[in-house]
Amino acid sequence: MELIGDRDRRVTVEELNSSKLLAHARKQADARNFDDILIVDVDAHHQETEHQKEFLQYVENDVLRQQIMQGFLKGRGSILPNMTGNQDMGGRVTRYPLRGTEKTDPAKVRDVELGHRWMDALSVDYSCLFPTQLLAIGMLTDSDLEAELCWAYNRWLTEKVVPASNGRFYTMLALPFSDPEASLRQVETFGNRPGVKGFLVTSVRNLPVHHNAFMKVYRAIEERGLCLAFHSGIHPGEPFFKSLNRFATVHALGFTFYNILHMTNWVSNGLCERFPGLPVIWIEAGLAWIPFLMQRLDHEHMMRPSEFPMLKKKPSDYMRDMYYASQPMETGDPRGLQCTFEMMNAETQLLYSSDYPHWDFDVPSVIWDLPFITDRARHNILGGTAARLFKLPPRNEKQRANLLKHGNLAV
Repeated sequence: MELIGDRDRRVTVEELNSSKLLAHARKQADARNFDDILIVDVDAHHQETEHQKEFLQYVENDVLRQQIMQGFLKGRGSILPNMTGNQDMGGRVTRYPLRGTEKTDPAKVRDVELGHRWMDALSVDYSCLFPTQLLAIGMLTDSDLEAELCWAYNRWLTEKVVPASNGRFYTMLALPFSDPEASLRQVETFGNRPGVKGFLVTSVRNLPVHHNAFMKVYRAIEERGLCLAFHSGIHPGEPFFKSLNRFATVHALGFTFYNILHMTNWVSNGLCERFPGLPVIWIEAGLAWIPFLMQRLDHEHMMRPSEFPMLKKKPSDYMRDMYYASQPMETGDPRGLQCTFEMMNAETQLLYSSDYPHWDFDVPSVIWDLPFITDRARHNILGGTAARLFKLPPRNEKQRANLLKHGNLAV
């Protein structure tokens, strides 16, 4: 019997299977009949660093591609930006240090097979696939390199991974946001490919999203009937966070900070009025920041309306028209969470997300078991709203019947 891992956590190779690691999640799904309910995950990740040699072959610049591949041959390793932090919780989450040892069929796309394992365990029907390390691409100082990496990754994802998923993976492709022209090119190139439901700003960056150079990018996304998402993250090197000495505190503030920054600029500069047909989604910042920002911006708007010349209603009203991914949902104070749900119109605007396989991921029962929401809200949040937004059909007749029963007549 082959044993791997450190002295305190020895496991067999046979144990390192996503289905076995998520056995309790499968029991939860069975107990709640989740297979009869359409569940759409709007935020899941894969470890694209395992496939760098594959997708970096798509780098267009011949010189850069040769330098990258020579670097691999000489053992210099990854050129991807690094999101530092104790993500594996001191080794207690085996899927981080031992991820590469899980066995898959060499004749199949590894990410698809691994994805279907955890999706089946959680009873997830569709999942939006995002990168992990590339979410830190906004930290790069070289905009040309950012554009090349996004292009290579987006080609590989849309040509190799998504088509092999039997329609269960979709994606919102990362934009090289530091270069508006390169971003527009990628919208025009990839926007009509199967499984592409929108585009993503990796929001760990400080660029002004209201700059006029980005308007043609937003218009191109809107014209194609796609979504724009902002996916937050952490950057321990951010000057605001340098006085913090714990990963947990950087994590707590970082994921909210960047989306607060971009949301404030988006709303206050009237982009909701300029692009009324563009659905905007805010991802992986939790929910607790939403009431805070609503109240702060409404107060400033009331005191100094002349500084918000494009707004036709309160900032909080625009925020209620946008969409939010649920993870990581702050459940410590049920009364506070209920108030948050009411303020953001969660029944129609909240989208379930697992954030799997990250250490703090949420299973669907986190939504289903909330005592203060209606059955219609449960079905909307877990999949009905996302199904309408991304045009995803139910996968069986029981799911269709449940969607129709709870008012999702567009599906």
